[in-house]
Amino acid sequence: MTNDNLPQDEPDVTETALTEGEADSTLNTGSHDPAVPEAYLAFMRTGWGDRDLDVPAHPISGWAEQRRRRLAEAFPGERLVLPAGGYKVRANDTDYRFRPDTGHTYLSGNQTSDAVLVVEDDRHVLYARPRSSRETDEFFRDRQYGELWAGRRPSMREISDSLGLEVRHLDDLPAELEGQAKTRVHRGVDARVDGQVAGDQGRDDELARVLSELRLVKDEWEIGELTEACDITTLGFEDSVREWDRVREYGERWIEGTFFRRARAMGNDIGYDSICAGGSHATTLHWIDNTGPITPGELVLLDMGVEGRNLYTADVTRTLPVDGRFTPLQRELYDLVLAAQQAGIDAVRPGVPFLAAHNAAMSVLAHALEDMGLLPVSAEEALDPDSKVYARWTLHGTSHMLGMDVHDCARSAPETYPKGDLAEGMVLTVEPGLYFQADDLLVPEELRGIGIRIEDDILVTADGSRNLSAALPRAADDVEAWMGQHIGG
Repeated sequence: MTNDNLPQDEPDVTETALTEGEADSTLNTGSHDPAVPEAYLAFMRTGWGDRDLDVPAHPISGWAEQRRRRLAEAFPGERLVLPAGGYKVRANDTDYRFRPDTGHTYLSGNQTSDAVLVVEDDRHVLYARPRSSRETDEFFRDRQYGELWAGRRPSMREISDSLGLEVRHLDDLPAELEGQAKTRVHRGVDARVDGQVAGDQGRDDELARVLSELRLVKDEWEIGELTEACDITTLGFEDSVREWDRVREYGERWIEGTFFRRARAMGNDIGYDSICAGGSHATTLHWIDNTGPITPGELVLLDMGVEGRNLYTADVTRTLPVDGRFTPLQRELYDLVLAAQQAGIDAVRPGVPFLAAHNAAMSVLAHALEDMGLLPVSAEEALDPDSKVYARWTLHGTSHMLGMDVHDCARSAPETYPKGDLAEGMVLTVEPGLYFQADDLLVPEELRGIGIRIEDDILVTADGSRNLSAALPRAADDVEAWMGQHIGG
């Protein structure tokens, strides 16, 4: 972490002191910054050259234009305002790494902070915050936007050339929003934008719904992005197993860190907090503390996904034997979950209900639980919507939509998703699991503390489906062979 103090002669100044005549009092500087001498300010404003950033044409531009037109057609004659969002505080004066709002980037490709996309019929304008002029002090003093603190932001021309959009300065946005056009805002993304337009919850919720539903069917470019995210995720799993000696030494944390390294090297980030759950931690569905040991003789459940550089994410789960080979009991349970997952995958095709994969997988698991003598009623009775007692050991749904968000298209109308039908181009997860809690007295002792989930990312095709994450082995024999190939490799 850099030292926040500017050059000074006075070592004990604790509050910002702007010199007389300095106009920019909105700079994001710390309350503990020292006084800023006028001589220093004047010197820093001179002697700088200029250069262009190498910002290539974005491959999304043509696709994004089609998406904007489809959105505008749903709201003819209306102004649609879609912010990227801004920085979120992590602690005091440190922020989380910026990640733009999904809807904004889906429609523009822009990933710079604070920008706002305005769509009105055939007029599409991006209001952006470009790099600061050297005539202000922002470039060397502002922690969030200053070039010497946070890096060089693109100019308006560079953004426009890259995205194929008209770009105006963010300062022009308030005047734009004062017009008489009927306006809808994608709310909850940027409080400053929310405050500039009077809210109408029904109208704004409808915008969020339509935008979410537009994203249900992926175009060719999106499918390529999701495929790449799955391929990089496979490499991250391989990295983790190659470092299995360190995993056994340092535990869950080592897997988390190893996978994150691959995600950052080849993608943008992880798509969600990695779940690296050894032993009984696997029965906690969203175990993200990742602080436990990896113990010989147990299983480890790894639910991890890379977010690519254009923000499309994979979501893959494998349950691995720590020793590289399943025990007979572990294999028996694993094969049950695999059979359920395969039944779910086999159910995926255009025209069937979204819930078809879930229902198929749960049928397999409910009958398996009946065969194990765990259900208080028959499997068919347990599967009745008025019962569902089998879910004590399955806990969650089998599928969710996948795309730029790991739980994608969440603002869709329920009758469209999850109660609607699948269509070609949709991408969903299929991820059944069995979870026997460590203190569950209704299961035999040897089952307690075992959790197994297997998850893949499935594209709905014209005649069925395609597994985008199929490169990562699923069958027990293949998992063992894969681990043997990579451990210590």
